[in-house]
Amino acid sequence: MTTHEYAIEAVGIKKAFGKLKVLDGINLKVKRGTIMAMLGPNGAGKTTTVRILATLLKSDEGSATIEGLDVATQANAVRGVIGLTGQYAAIDEYLTGRENLQMMGRLYHLSKADTARRTEELLQQFDLVDAANRVTKNYSGGMRRRLDLAISLIATPPVIFLDEPTTGLDPRSRLAMWDIIKQLAAEGSTILLTTQYLEEADQLADRIIVIDGGKVIAEGTADELKKHVGKERIEFSFGSAAAYTKALQIITASSAQADEKRKTMSIANDRGVRQLREVLERLENAKITVESLSLHKPTLDDVFLQLTGHQASEVAEEETAEATKKGKK
Repeated sequence: MTTHEYAIEAVGIKKAFGKLKVLDGINLKVKRGTIMAMLGPNGAGKTTTVRILATLLKSDEGSATIEGLDVATQANAVRGVIGLTGQYAAIDEYLTGRENLQMMGRLYHLSKADTARRTEELLQQFDLVDAANRVTKNYSGGMRRRLDLAISLIATPPVIFLDEPTTGLDPRSRLAMWDIIKQLAAEGSTILLTTQYLEEADQLADRIIVIDGGKVIAEGTADELKKHVGKERIEFSFGSAAAYTKALQIITASSAQADEKRKTMSIANDRGVRQLREVLERLENAKITVESLSLHKPTLDDVFLQLTGHQASEVAEEETAEATKKGKK
């Protein structure tokens, strides 16, 4: 197979369900061996994009390739190089963990020996050895998600789609899943990840794409996106109205933001510790007591809110698509 710089490419992808326009010209490129996180509010088009790239849905316009293979005209070949973990665990609850993996190996036409080898490797990798012979309906949520991801990797695909893989997991299980995803990327997998957890994108992604209204509205590393919001700020809190009022006369930076009710003010921190020291010296010379101070760095939450005007929704995008389909019947 020809080597391409980008394992995943999409150009001008459009999709509508009836009168509802879900994607309006999505463009994206994911470099081989990297993790890209796709962020967006409910209904932004995240799951629809993944479905099109994974050959589960056809786009109305545009084109996309996975490992150089066209998702529209070479769908069967594309399915041979991808793994997909959806929002809900796609496992047979009446089979054991080992049997689920073996069944998927057979569906991928792996040899009996390769299926057995990969099954044991994945049970070890995903910490499921002790539960391998238990029926999966008795698995915890975290175990089900780990098994679901393991199943998608049975054929060692170079490209992996993870559609909100940690939704519903407790914090400990979520951290365990993060470690697994990092390990997959370190081993050379290319991963496209959709998530509602902004911290997850911050922790895992090499690059982040933000979509809203079916369009890409921002793309970059976490640090690049945070620069859209602004610089780090230093916030000072004063114990009295008199100290607060006097401080307003001392700190006259154009970037100063004051809150009279809370008796706080903040300034953009352009010069790090040196600037902090200078401001504190000026306040001390004026005999103004600072009750507390804190540093506030821009977060992806700030970026998300500024770009979309929305909170990250807790409602799965698939539910919106299903509701739309039902409304058309």
